[in-house]
Amino acid sequence: MTLAERIIQHVRALPEAIQAEVLDFVEYLVAKVRIDKESRDDAEWSAFSLAEAMRGLESDPTAYSTDDLKEAF
Repeated sequence: MTLAERIIQHVRALPEAIQAEVLDFVEYLVAKVRIDKESRDDAEWSAFSLAEAMRGLESDPTAYSTDDLKEAF
């Protein structure tokens, strides 16, 4: 028996009101997985975009020195 079949068997044994709660929880998990995947996709896309934007700049001479980075008040 597969995991899904075991879950279905348990859910069928529950009262309908509890089955509705199980459905709510499953829908929450599905949404959470979707959001997590979208976040990972966004992070990967951002890293790719930044890498592409900076491509070729490694060999360019820098216009600033470390002294330019120091904060002065």
